[in-house]
Amino acid sequence: MIRNVLSIAGSDPSGGAGIQADLKAFAARGVYGMAALTALTAQNTQGVSAVHPVPPDFVGEQIRMVFADVRVDAVKIGMIANAGIAEAVAAILVQHRGMPVVLDPVMVAKGGASLLDPQAVAALTTLLLPLATLVTPNLPEVAALLGEAEASDRQTMEEQAVRLRALGPSAVLVKGGHLGGVESPDVLVSDAGTCWFEAPRVETQNTHGTGCSLSSAIAAELAKGLAPHVAVAAAKTWLAGAIAGADALVVGSGHGPVHHFHTLWSTKGNNP
Repeated sequence: MIRNVLSIAGSDPSGGAGIQADLKAFAARGVYGMAALTALTAQNTQGVSAVHPVPPDFVGEQIRMVFADVRVDAVKIGMIANAGIAEAVAAILVQHRGMPVVLDPVMVAKGGASLLDPQAVAALTTLLLPLATLVTPNLPEVAALLGEAEASDRQTMEEQAVRLRALGPSAVLVKGGHLGGVESPDVLVSDAGTCWFEAPRVETQNTHGTGCSLSSAIAAELAKGLAPHVAVAAAKTWLAGAIAGADALVVGSGHGPVHHFHTLWSTKGNNP
């Protein structure tokens, strides 16, 4: 049976991040993707120029309509934009406990633009974190959620993951890409204990939407019934290939997207 996964997130018209990346990741991981929009953005590979949040009631109505008709096997939450949207999303998801929920606390775009109202951090922390099966912050995001300084070493990464998990989510994956160096380690803290995922840093500027894509791939694997550490491992292996294959795409002049379909598309004969 093919699983159904719902993304609740913002839109990226250039196709590299947000809902567009989520749907590509779902398809690449073999699940049926659905989408409820929280915000429209005007952006490309060079940055974000404008954000237009969707009214919270309409965000909620999109989600309600999906649940009223379709079996939902997992949910991925991305860009929330403001406290009202966080409240609307939480009010519905609290009625569907027991289903995997992956929360990617999107706060800042790759180019530096803010994608989360500062007043929404409290709502995200108190309302959505406790509903999450897995939350996937990077180092600046976990620091912002905890109100602490950004981690600069592995020990602090792990300690912050433990403290974030104490706020309610079943598991926390802290992504260490901001540490610098030749390695890009991630740490997962869950009921099963602490698990480190090691990966070499890939030298490429085509990393637009990596966070969106990873969290969506994890949601797809959780929808299939995999345990968190197995789901994370499978998603990270896929994303590593998507990053490595990104140079096959020619999209924009800034931070280009990853190649979601690197295992499915042949580039032979496709070069201009």
